Amino acid sequence: MGRHGENIRRRQSDGRWEGRYKVYHEEKGKYVYRSVYGHTYDEVKKKLLLEKQSVYTDESDCARNNTDEIALFSQTASEWLGDIRKKCKYSTYVKYLTIYQTHLENILGNCVLTEITDLKLRTEIPEHLSETLLRSIYFITNQILRYANSNYYINIPLLTRSNVKTDRKSVETLSLAEQEKLFGCLFMNMDKYKAAVSFSLYLGLRLGEICALKWSDIDFENKTVAVNQTVQRIAAISGNKKTDLLETCPKSDSSRRIIPISCDILHMLDKIQNNQMYIFGGDKALEPRTMQYQFKQILKEAKISDRNFHILRHTFATNCIENGIDVKSLSEILGHSDVKITLNRYVHPTMNAKRVQLELLRGFYGQIHGQDF
Repeated sequence: MGRHGENIRRRQSDGRWEGRYKVYHEEKGKYVYRSVYGHTYDEVKKKLLLEKQSVYTDESDCARNNTDEIALFSQTASEWLGDIRKKCKYSTYVKYLTIYQTHLENILGNCVLTEITDLKLRTEIPEHLSETLLRSIYFITNQILRYANSNYYINIPLLTRSNVKTDRKSVETLSLAEQEKLFGCLFMNMDKYKAAVSFSLYLGLRLGEICALKWSDIDFENKTVAVNQTVQRIAAISGNKKTDLLETCPKSDSSRRIIPISCDILHMLDKIQNNQMYIFGGDKALEPRTMQYQFKQILKEAKISDRNFHILRHTFATNCIENGIDVKSLSEILGHSDVKITLNRYVHPTMNAKRVQLELLRGFYGQIHGQDF
């Protein structure tokens, strides 16, 4: 497999390194590829640079060599990825790198920047990809083009795609009957996994935040918990493993927060005290996949249909709103940067809550005409 972004690869047939570059073929009237070879990557990289310099010897060609007519998308992508690795979280960098290598490198890597169009990208990308992934692909492509515009002093148009209307899935919560069943199960033979589920129901923490909690995050005197880190599995970019378990700071500055906890939570923590670093893990952070599996086992024990762990966060937010908590406080507890996120994504009144609100209107109408319906 080739080195990322350099248009250099190692040939399987003879083990040599091959570097490819574009030159304009006068007879054919188009650009064609030529190759250089060597026994090492560095050797080919030097040869490739010399060949490119020799191709663009006169002044006009040298000028084009610094423009979008010559720069390859893969070369620009490599520079951009190197730049953002210094600026963003490692998990974000890995996400961008994975999407580029999986969905963009093969179809755009050998294109010069002027060849990058919405039509080309739209026709090359498989149709079965999700809308979320498509947005990420376009975002990364445009970020690479922005980098080229800024650093090469060119003006490549950014890609635009028509807005695709997708039906927003309604966020599911546990019903009151299901919550009753779940609580009945959680407080019977309490263990660390049941305590973790209770923690999310009482505080709305994300799965990764639950798995990364340490005893040092609990302030027993002031009755608070500090959310300072999260655990997640990301694609491995080296070694033989497919994924790595990474402990890092939360997804945004607003996600780092201090949340008040009740006496019930403190009492529950006393029951699972393990004198180790992590509350629910032990010597190391709890594996999210393990917690997800244990949650499904708890649901089976409670005779509740299979759900994802994140439903606990949805349920927490909905319960808070229906019991009168103000949205600003809830937004900060959840670790959102904007109250709108809380309202649009997590707060969904139940049918019972809507019924109560409409009953208020019924009473108001009754006062107007002086009698009940």
